[in-house]
Amino acid sequence: MEKERGLLIVLSGPSGVGKGTVRKAFMQNAEEVQYSISVTTRKPREGEVNGVDYFFKSHEEFENMIENNKLLEYAHYVGNYYGTPVDYVEETLQSGKDVLLEIEVQGAKQVRKHFPEGAFIFLMPPSLSELRNRIVNRGTESTDLIDNRMGVAKDEIELIDQYDYIVENDQVELACERIHAIITAEHLRRDRLAHKYKNVTEV
Repeated sequence: MEKERGLLIVLSGPSGVGKGTVRKAFMQNAEEVQYSISVTTRKPREGEVNGVDYFFKSHEEFENMIENNKLLEYAHYVGNYYGTPVDYVEETLQSGKDVLLEIEVQGAKQVRKHFPEGAFIFLMPPSLSELRNRIVNRGTESTDLIDNRMGVAKDEIELIDQYDYIVENDQVELACERIHAIITAEHLRRDRLAHKYKNVTEV
C-alpha cells in the first residue's frame, strides 16, 4: 500500500507565549513527529544548542539561503531573521513522517501558501499580563525591548483567524495533550483517508 504522506503541523503564537517550552515537552512523547529545526540569526539563549534548538547563522549566511531559495518561509523579527529549510521539510513529509514547525506568525502566513493542507495551531497565553510576566521572567531583555515585544504580540494575536486551532498555554502538559488530540483528529480527516477506503464498496 502506498505510504501516507506526513502531516505538517505549524505551531506559532506571540513572542513569550512559551512555544519553545511546549514544543520541547511535546516532542518528548511524540515519536511519530519530526521537529523541523529553524534557522536564525539571533544569538543562542542559555542552554540552546546549535543543530538541536536552532541552526544559528550569520546575517550573510541567512541572506545566501534566501537568494538560493533554500527556505520554505522566513521572517525578519525584532532585528533578526528566522526561517525554515525547505528541502528537509518536503523530504520528511514524503517519507510519511509528520513534521512540526515552531515558527513566528509572519512565517506561518508564508507556509500556509505552500501547505494549505497543514494543521495550523496558535498558542495563546492565558492573558496579556501573564504574557508580559513570562517575558520579564526570562531576564534577558531590557524594558524597551519588552515593550516592543508586547506591541508585536498584540498585532500577532489579531491574526488568529488565519489558524485552524487555538491552544491555550495555561499549563504545558495540558497544552501538549491538546496538540496531540489535534494531530490525531487531522489524521482521521475524510480528505486524507477516503481514497484508501473507497475500494471497500467495489465488488
